[in-house]
Amino acid sequence: MKLVLAIIQPTKLNAVHEALKKIEVTRMTVCDGQGFGQQRGRTAMYRGREYQTTLLRKTALEVVVNDDFLERTVQTIIQTARTGQEGTIGDGKIFVLPVEETYQISDGSRGPGAV
Repeated sequence: MKLVLAIIQPTKLNAVHEALKKIEVTRMTVCDGQGFGQQRGRTAMYRGREYQTTLLRKTALEVVVNDDFLERTVQTIIQTARTGQEGTIGDGKIFVLPVEETYQISDGSRGPGAV
């Protein structure tokens, strides 16, 4: 089992969610956050004054998948979250981490069946 942690643009959340449903990945956790990377923030205007925003809105998806779903999950997120043909800085990142064990609280099942 693997934990796929995808940091994406908030505007891409619905598209990624729909694409994951099509490949039968139906369980995920979504978290709103702020962060920066290569973008280094942006300049904005408020009431006629210019200010620098260093933290940009991001959305984090946490998806635990069995090993046979890993590659299609990652590829679906990459294809759907990318802006344009080539993609741009700020489209996000995907991290894949091992999951030692999974337990389902409602019935106590464990392992791949609990995912």
